[in-house]
Amino acid sequence: MKNQSIDTLEMRSIYKEFPGVIANNYVDLQIKKGEIVSLLGENGAGKTTLMNILYGLYRMDKGEIYINNEKVNIRSPRDAINKGIGMVHQHFMLIDNHSVLENISLYLKETPILFPEKKVEENLLKFFEKYGFYVNHKAKIYELSLGEQQRVEIIKILLGGASLIILDEPTSVLTPKEVKDLFDLLRNLVKEGKSVIFITHKLKEVFDISTRVVVLRQGKKVFEDDIKNTNENELARHMVEREIKPSMQKKEIKNGEIILSVKELFVKNDKGRTVVKGVNFDVKKYEIFGIAGVSGNGQKELIEALTGLRKWEKGEVLFFGKKYDRFSSKLFRRLNISHIPEERTKFGVVANLPIYDNSVLRTYDNCNFCKGLILKYNTIKDFSKKIIKDYNVMAPSINTRIKFLSGGNIQKFILGREISTKKDFIIAAHPTYGLDISATRYIRDLLIKMRDEGSGILLVSEDLDEILEISDRFAIMYDGEFIRITKPGELSIEEIGLMLGGLKNKNREEKLS
Repeated sequence: MKNQSIDTLEMRSIYKEFPGVIANNYVDLQIKKGEIVSLLGENGAGKTTLMNILYGLYRMDKGEIYINNEKVNIRSPRDAINKGIGMVHQHFMLIDNHSVLENISLYLKETPILFPEKKVEENLLKFFEKYGFYVNHKAKIYELSLGEQQRVEIIKILLGGASLIILDEPTSVLTPKEVKDLFDLLRNLVKEGKSVIFITHKLKEVFDISTRVVVLRQGKKVFEDDIKNTNENELARHMVEREIKPSMQKKEIKNGEIILSVKELFVKNDKGRTVVKGVNFDVKKYEIFGIAGVSGNGQKELIEALTGLRKWEKGEVLFFGKKYDRFSSKLFRRLNISHIPEERTKFGVVANLPIYDNSVLRTYDNCNFCKGLILKYNTIKDFSKKIIKDYNVMAPSINTRIKFLSGGNIQKFILGREISTKKDFIIAAHPTYGLDISATRYIRDLLIKMRDEGSGILLVSEDLDEILEISDRFAIMYDGEFIRITKPGELSIEEIGLMLGGLKNKNREEKLS
């Protein structure tokens, strides 16, 4: 059965409540054929929840959905797919050990029983030829970069007949060239009559690609207009109900002592393949040292090695001039080092514990929070309240299980917990990933402030704007190597983009200058 074409889609008075949190408060949303609608809002505003309802992952408590003026009941993702709705999530829904072709075949409901891959391959090659949007269809998923995996997700829902495409933070793992390719594809799709809902925090992208914009705040729709009728300041004001302060100006860098020294480090991934290949760098006091790169090029394994989550194959790591063979959270506390993890829900919190317990996960044995074997819960609860207040974490109470917070609010909570006191050294892996414009500005300013006060900061980010804005020096990482270490302003965006895609500088001897 062919998926239906969507000329109009309406979500009417959508209401969804989680324990202690109203995620969607009678939200209306209309999508027309051939438009790209950007959905904006702070963390916890209800954007992803609303789209998860549309895609059948959540059931709304109240409200109605209409497609082509006919009321529909979407009870599961399969219902949504059958009605022409496809969604690309932040975390991809792919089977790592299967090929691209196998993943697409499993998704398609009309895949032939006999020789299924042959027919799918024929359709796939036609798609490549039509749109110029390629991926190695014979490769295993684990062999692909995250940008390539995203292509697979988009291709599979389009081959599945999607008429309305939902993209949740689609550019967070892409190089500038990959972003351009994606936007070119979206523009071609809307010319054919398809529609796109684009969830993002990047206002520049909203104006690059959108025809219309909708803003949610605290679960309610507070603004909607054609993109040509608004501007970045107005959208930011509607998102946070206040003016966004300009970024903090960094003080002139001091010549600080070396805190971290990494020498010829080699690290293997879970499959035994070497993915960090002899990197060398130092991080000093009064310095933010950034590592820029598309996810999947060894940054994750490098940080895991530096934080004790993974052994390195060979090489040396020195903190404050002393060589260490392994690390632990206890050692980090002794050295006054803080770690903001990349996988916030896996390594940063315990989902089923309340907020106040999560506030002392790393410091429960601190003399401030315990007396002998007895935890001082009044002190712990006061500390968790301070984190919520100081870092603007949207939470009903400190007794709320942390899994009921949005991803962005969990991130703000973790960051507040980790840097609530002055640290000598901070390892920050994607500290603003998934955060709204206000929270992002706050976190970046906080890192700059701590740098100005003498902290050394190792920043890993896939957001090139972030690297260029707050780093003093940064490395461009590709395929486990540092292609070049440079400073903001020394290279153009185009040059950096090419290097992120693997183009090495001709002057190889300059790469570690």
